[in-house]
Amino acid sequence: MSNTRKFSLAGTDKQTLESWYNLLTLGRQIDEKAPNYLKQALGWSYHAPYAGHDGIQLAIGQVFNRETDFLFPYYRDMLTAISAGLTAEEIILNGISKGTDIASGGRHMSNHFAKPEWHIQNVSSATGNHTLHAVGTARAIKLYGGKGVAISSQGESSTSEGYVFEAINGASNEKLPVIFVFQDNQFGISVPQKDQSANRRAAENYRGIRNLKIMFCDGKNIFDSMNTMFAAREHIEKFGEPVIVHANCVRIHSHSNSDKHELYRDENERHCVKLSDPLTRFRIQLIHSGKFTEEELNNLDELAKKIISAAHKKAIKAPDPRPGSIHDFVIPAPYVSTKYPEGLHDGSKGQVLKFIQALNETLKAEFRHNPDTYIWGQDVANKDKGGIFNVTKGMQQEFGRQRVFNAPIAEDFITGTANGMSRYSDKIRVVIEGAEFADYFWPAMEQLVETSHDYWRSNGAFAPNVTIRLASGGYIGGGLYHSQTIEGALTTLPGLRIVYPSFADDAAGLLRTAIRSKGPTVFLEPKALYNDPLAETMVPDDFEVPFGKARVRRTGSDLTMITYGNTTHMCLQVAGRIVAETGKQIEVVDIRSLVPLDKETILGSVMKTSRAMVVHEDKVFAGFGGELAGIIADEAFEYLDAPVKRVGSTFTPVGFNRILEKEVLPNADKIHAAAMELLHF
Repeated sequence: MSNTRKFSLAGTDKQTLESWYNLLTLGRQIDEKAPNYLKQALGWSYHAPYAGHDGIQLAIGQVFNRETDFLFPYYRDMLTAISAGLTAEEIILNGISKGTDIASGGRHMSNHFAKPEWHIQNVSSATGNHTLHAVGTARAIKLYGGKGVAISSQGESSTSEGYVFEAINGASNEKLPVIFVFQDNQFGISVPQKDQSANRRAAENYRGIRNLKIMFCDGKNIFDSMNTMFAAREHIEKFGEPVIVHANCVRIHSHSNSDKHELYRDENERHCVKLSDPLTRFRIQLIHSGKFTEEELNNLDELAKKIISAAHKKAIKAPDPRPGSIHDFVIPAPYVSTKYPEGLHDGSKGQVLKFIQALNETLKAEFRHNPDTYIWGQDVANKDKGGIFNVTKGMQQEFGRQRVFNAPIAEDFITGTANGMSRYSDKIRVVIEGAEFADYFWPAMEQLVETSHDYWRSNGAFAPNVTIRLASGGYIGGGLYHSQTIEGALTTLPGLRIVYPSFADDAAGLLRTAIRSKGPTVFLEPKALYNDPLAETMVPDDFEVPFGKARVRRTGSDLTMITYGNTTHMCLQVAGRIVAETGKQIEVVDIRSLVPLDKETILGSVMKTSRAMVVHEDKVFAGFGGELAGIIADEAFEYLDAPVKRVGSTFTPVGFNRILEKEVLPNADKIHAAAMELLHF
């Protein structure tokens, strides 16, 4: 629309007004019908009524262009979805969690509407976290010269979340085409706005941020909402900077069907919000204008009722999700190597590289291989520095600032925008340094959880093509936040691939496979090995290592050591020491890939040696080794001649003083003592 066009009752043609009313009455009737499904035990066990948000939600859907834009609605955005084009049947299928629900096939909570083919995104129940995804998508829109915008919608209370500030701060810093819509109904479930922030209007909390336009509208008023949303889009087109649209709404009903607003809103307040009903007001306006008679609007109401009835009959007969489908779409199939199907090479070609050189050279090779590959993080690109450990050294100089750039110290932002940017095109591959050290990654766990179940939650419609690099582990005298290893926590999340190489060739091969694969991979790098000669190997230029393939580093017949990362080298040292001392042959299995796990190689080795020892740097208590020991006990118990032994860190933080660090972390002496005990059992 032009900059001079304004919507008004007098200036809007009857056909457009009728179209809007059709959407408004259709949405409201479904909104009011939804609780009945739960009462009849048909589903819709979560329903957040939108009544009172009608104006702004209609406007969001009308400004949205499914060809160019990306829409991130939140759980109250039923009318937004309908206005954007979803049918009554599609809304009901989602509400009653049918297998043919286009949003998630019944996998995600009801009232979370999406249509992937139209770029209407399946968002989380963690309210407001999709702001980061919208920013990442907007980054891609700008980078690739797209004509669209990303639209993120949420309630005002979710703007108290730190990741929302990270999103808006990042969008303004990069001047990205994103509209943040705050639908302000003055309540976060039962928490009134005055308990959320000192500013009466949530958008005022972001006042003062440069390159950010803030607009206000009456979200109950159809025309004011329309004018503001279209003005927001025009502002982005003209100035190329993000916009906050703060819409003042009312919440006529309870927060959701599990909430009773009578417990915290008195009768007078509930009566007053009903008097502000946007649909009732719009209906009165249409009749008083003379453009519609009451009979005409009644006929439109009746038409909507018939549409809903027909949609209900179809939806109720739709198939439910198949129980066995829970195993579908956990993670996409990975890139498959045809040159190195077992992730092994004979060492006859390539060059000898340190661990850190292997990472750097592989990153550069993959950036040359695929021009749609990007990397960002903190400290990754500033003059000649390339990350805190210089893994990305020289990359910005070769590939430019658009592909290699720094991010704010905001781990959630780094991870969340990676998720969002990968939504723009399946050809995009994102590598991030999720944090300078793995133990600083905790602020991003919320976004990691999102990334882990996006593919499953969307019923296979979307998987973030993201590789998350983290410098992990100790033996550097780093202490807290610089020496911990976190895989024990990460491996509890289905939907992630997690790898932990010990040698330069595996580092190169696994990184290449991770970047080329669809879906998310957490790439843990034992930083103590970056420049350690122990980790140096010959690395072929095009080496690839498949996920889920362990590597037997040393063959043996008397004891199996199962390990990865820093402790692989300790196990090899101990194995050599034991054979010299006793003649006993120790088999060392470097699993390389934690998820997926090569159970076949592990169990085959244990069945051969009849003794198993799990060695890792992580804590013994609740560490990943507990899972390995459990698998062995469960699937190879009859082959064991001794209990499964575990060696790892003490159940304490890692101390800074080297004396304390040595006491906490496993070392060759501790591994040797445990191995001898197991051999003599």
